[in-house]
Amino acid sequence: MTPGVELILVLAIFVGLLCVGMTIPFAITVPSVIYLLLHAGLAGLKGIGLVSWGSMNSFTLSAIPLFILMAEILQESRLSLRVYHGLSKLVSWIPGGLLQTNIAGCAIFAAISGSSVVTAASIGRVALPELRKRKYSPRLSAGSLAAGGTLGILIPPSIAMIVYGTFTETSVAKLFMAGVMPGLLLTAMFMTYIALHAWFKPGIAPAETGARSVRELLSALLDVIPFMVLIGGTIGSIYSGLVTPTEAAAVGCVLAMIIAMFWGDFSVAILWRALQTTVRVCGNILFIVYAAFLFSYAISYAGVGERITQFLVDLKLSKLEFFFALFVLYTVLGCLVESLGMIVVTVPLLYPVLVQYGIDPIWFGVILVLFIEMGQISPPIGINLFVIQSIWTGKLSDVVTGTIPFHLIMFVLLGLLVIFPEIAMWLPSQAAVVP
Repeated sequence: MTPGVELILVLAIFVGLLCVGMTIPFAITVPSVIYLLLHAGLAGLKGIGLVSWGSMNSFTLSAIPLFILMAEILQESRLSLRVYHGLSKLVSWIPGGLLQTNIAGCAIFAAISGSSVVTAASIGRVALPELRKRKYSPRLSAGSLAAGGTLGILIPPSIAMIVYGTFTETSVAKLFMAGVMPGLLLTAMFMTYIALHAWFKPGIAPAETGARSVRELLSALLDVIPFMVLIGGTIGSIYSGLVTPTEAAAVGCVLAMIIAMFWGDFSVAILWRALQTTVRVCGNILFIVYAAFLFSYAISYAGVGERITQFLVDLKLSKLEFFFALFVLYTVLGCLVESLGMIVVTVPLLYPVLVQYGIDPIWFGVILVLFIEMGQISPPIGINLFVIQSIWTGKLSDVVTGTIPFHLIMFVLLGLLVIFPEIAMWLPSQAAVVP
């Protein structure tokens, strides 16, 4: 059996295991081991111990539990409720009212959590009761929260970027910086769409007044400023070159606890719950990463990566045709596999091809995250759809329909990044970051 046929068989097993309900880590591990056995027999398993230690003994990966802990401290101490209420006074006067607050709240929380699921769930729990009570459009309410949650993996810190940087040996700090401008631009595009929609169809959102006095304005600012300090302390320290992303995550955890003590409800019990949730979430994420390293070891053992690279190069695709092929690939995968699964299965195969095409891995990291964002709101597996569905009383079809305009906006941003890569690359070129 040729390596190519073996790889197709392995990928077929992977998709089949997903279809029968097996979780991502096991669905990756099982075919990886099968592939090693098919190609090298029991001798192929000898390197698994070394791969296991070498892959997971990573200073970069230690940023993941720290960023998750930082977000969980804020979530458990109910500070997400406070920032949402503060933002509602600052931005709800814009056409679209609290729908604008959804996007702004997701953008700010994205700059803290690093996870789209945490972002969508945190803001969604606070926002949906208010939106229902004030009779906002159910579809646009759910769609704005599901799409806004995807900002969690584009605006730094981003767990997806940390994993991508680990696999490609790319500077995570520069990846973070590359995500800033596209993330802010996507936020502005979302908010502009909502404003125009509300302008032409006022019935989708009641008029809001925002802060009615100087006292309300100051109160709203006091609710938001602590988060700005936290974002500045973490991302700003990376941008200035003072710390690595992992060290910045540790700084963020300390700042989050201090902010929770003064602005939220903080206690030993809350810290304990945050730690428990962090362990559960990290166990899942790092198991996926470990399984992916096994998959990468299996395909590299047989030289499959080199064969795939040569095959794609021999097709003589232009860069635009190559990106279109990637678009089709990730659109299909986004309907079947969650975000980290998409990264860990495809990046080991595609990264050598990027080198052959002379594609900047930092720029491609942003493109990949955008593909993943689309996948997170694409049925039937789009995880953000189910996160929002689980915390409201409406239909899943309404959530899906509500995300369609935001899908189209992401396509526009994707086109802009392909035509004008400087949107992503300008900030990393200016920053004095620590790798």
